[in-house]
Amino acid sequence: MAVLTEDALIKIRRDLHQIPELALNEVQTSAYLEKVIASFNQTHLEIQKISDLPTALLVRIEGSAPRRTLGYRTDIDALPVTEETGLPFASKHPGVMHACGHDIHMTVALGVLSYFAEHQPTDNMIFFFQPAEESENGGKLAYELGVFKDQWRPDEFYGLHDNPDLPSGAIGCRMGTLFAGTTEVNIDLEGKGGHAAYPQDANDMVVAAAALISQVQTIISRSIDPIEGGVITLGKLEAGTIRNVIAGHAHIEGTIRGLTQVMIKRIDQRLQDVGEGIARSFNAKVTVGLNQGGYLPVENNPELTKRFIKYMKGNPDVNFVETEPAMTGEDFGYLLSKIPGTMFWLGVEDDSQLHSATLSPKESSIEAGVNAITGFMTARMAE
Repeated sequence: MAVLTEDALIKIRRDLHQIPELALNEVQTSAYLEKVIASFNQTHLEIQKISDLPTALLVRIEGSAPRRTLGYRTDIDALPVTEETGLPFASKHPGVMHACGHDIHMTVALGVLSYFAEHQPTDNMIFFFQPAEESENGGKLAYELGVFKDQWRPDEFYGLHDNPDLPSGAIGCRMGTLFAGTTEVNIDLEGKGGHAAYPQDANDMVVAAAALISQVQTIISRSIDPIEGGVITLGKLEAGTIRNVIAGHAHIEGTIRGLTQVMIKRIDQRLQDVGEGIARSFNAKVTVGLNQGGYLPVENNPELTKRFIKYMKGNPDVNFVETEPAMTGEDFGYLLSKIPGTMFWLGVEDDSQLHSATLSPKESSIEAGVNAITGFMTARMAE
């Protein structure tokens, strides 16, 4: 097979859309990707599997006169969403859907890979088909397994995310942070249960939890620079069993979002401070659990991103849009904290938002994305 045509790309996207799989279980998806890659010109290709991350795929292309190694990453997992698009190629896996557009991501990556398999690049290239972006932080898992070393370590890493708010095929990017980092919050408050008629003999954790929730709302408004961005959402509260029993335990779950790792750490600390204060005020035991995993802010490298934006703005065939940062999370941030690079948006123009059961990206975006990325990579190699 030569370079993938638009018809071939659309078929691949529809095939992938029908077989969505959840994090670390992308068995059919990985096998399909491997089959497509095996149909490309193999002259300069090398495929590597990872035994401890079996659904991941690494593909290396040997450059003709390499000065660097350019990396390109795509995520391959789906979401636990029941599809409601009504498309003839809708998900065949009940309760699972490519509701975040990773089928588009994979197809674009295959298009770029097919181009450089047929037209040997000057620099070496690494393509990383990554499992578990939506959960389980697959990028961090791969990095900690030592996957990116020696000839398999990119000097620069690039990746995209589809965006239904941008016109089909448009490229969006910005200097600085593209995606926020995210931290899971789990808070447990332990007091003493008792009879509702005798509050003096109990220690009410519903009251303590209410006070904690109220104080947490002041962290963003009073502890964070208003010019910077941060979010705390406490979305789940569990306490009590019946109306006339004072609850001796309460459990709260939420999420923190910040545009820089420094910001996230500051919010983390203030949340710990509030928990300690509530513990003292209510004579309770308060445990604040924070889990960020690999979901660091996607902080684009200044030099590489400036070069990327300059190319996209200067290409008459590219509709470039300078975008604002998003408070959604993406585990590519972890890889960018280890290897310099840039993440960018690909417009897919849809009325439905990411993670919705009706998301239906415009397929015209695929070939436009492939052309923009191959053009940029080729220009980068010429520098």
